[in-house]
Amino acid sequence: MNRFVCALVCLLALSCPACADTAKPLNTILLVARAELPDPNFKDSVVLVMNNIGRAPAGVIINRPTRIPVARLFPEIERLAQVDDKVYFGGPVQLGMVSFLFRADKPPEDASPVLDGVYISTNRDLLAKLLARNQPMEGLRIFVGYSGWSSGQLENEIARGDWSLAPADAAAIFERAPGAPWPAEPARSGGQRT
Repeated sequence: MNRFVCALVCLLALSCPACADTAKPLNTILLVARAELPDPNFKDSVVLVMNNIGRAPAGVIINRPTRIPVARLFPEIERLAQVDDKVYFGGPVQLGMVSFLFRADKPPEDASPVLDGVYISTNRDLLAKLLARNQPMEGLRIFVGYSGWSSGQLENEIARGDWSLAPADAAAIFERAPGAPWPAEPARSGGQRT
């Protein structure tokens, strides 16, 4: 079995004896949409997919900022009126749901690990705490909706050539310009964590 198929099998947390030499299954990976993908929800998108937050792979589109300023979602936090950051379109599922990716030195409560030092959560109290910082949007991305697949759907889309796989890292999430072309090497700076 080739390494691509092993990576996909591990991503989807399937049993694979041929992949036994790949000691640690992938929990997070980037899916890069093919240029001609006809689905408008995912055209030109890069999706951070996690297989450790539910029964099936789920994730958020990391390169699709909306026109909605973060301040509009949280009008009660006056300091956000000075922030230019936008809310991101995470995907077409449950558009009323807000989730967020953030950097932290220590594992916080009410959050799930995504990558080393990067977590995801939907906890409003935790988000309010992050937004109360001096630099509220540093190491923080807020999403409406998410991307999800039913059993076997993602495997079929990858086999059809709709997506290519890329390694996930914090730089791709927090340091890459949203409109930057993919795949290009992301900036490799340490960045500040919360």
